[in-house]
Amino acid sequence: MTDASAGIPPFEFRQTLGRFASGVTVITAAAGQERRGMTASAFVSVSMEPPLILVCVDKSAHMHALLSDPEVSRFGVNVLSSVQRPLSDHFAGRPAPEDQVPWFEHEGLPLLSGAVAQLVCRKEQVIPAGDHTLFLGFVEYSRYTDDDPLLYFRGQYHELG
Repeated sequence: MTDASAGIPPFEFRQTLGRFASGVTVITAAAGQERRGMTASAFVSVSMEPPLILVCVDKSAHMHALLSDPEVSRFGVNVLSSVQRPLSDHFAGRPAPEDQVPWFEHEGLPLLSGAVAQLVCRKEQVIPAGDHTLFLGFVEYSRYTDDDPLLYFRGQYHELG
C-alpha cells in the first residue's frame, strides 16, 4: 500500500498528464545581449480581463534563472506552427545551429518568426510551486496567424487533421 500523502510517483504522473494534448510553445526572454528560449507545454490562459497567462518553468532550467532575475521584466510566448518541430527540439535541449533560429525583436524582446502566435508579457507575479515556478504574465502585445499549430500528445509531436 502506498502513502497517499506522498502523491503518485513521478513516472505515473508524467504518463497520466501526457494524455492531455497541448500546443507547443517556446518561452523567450533577454538580459542585456543574452537571449534565451525554452520549449514549454505548461502554458495556460488565466484571465481575459485583465489579459493574463501563466507559464511553468522547472527551477533547474536556465530560463528559470533568467526569468527570476529582477532586471528581467518581460518575456515572450511563441506558439509554434506545425512546421516548427525543429525549433521545439532546439529549445528543448537538442540544439541546431543558432543561425537557424528565426529570431526577431519586438521592442527589444526576442520572439520567433513563423510562430502561429506571439505574446509579449510583463512579469506580474512569481509563484513558487514545488520543483517549478509559475510566472504570471500580463499580455501587453499579441499577433497571430491562421496556420496550424504543433501539438504534443503522449510524448510525441502531432499535427491537426
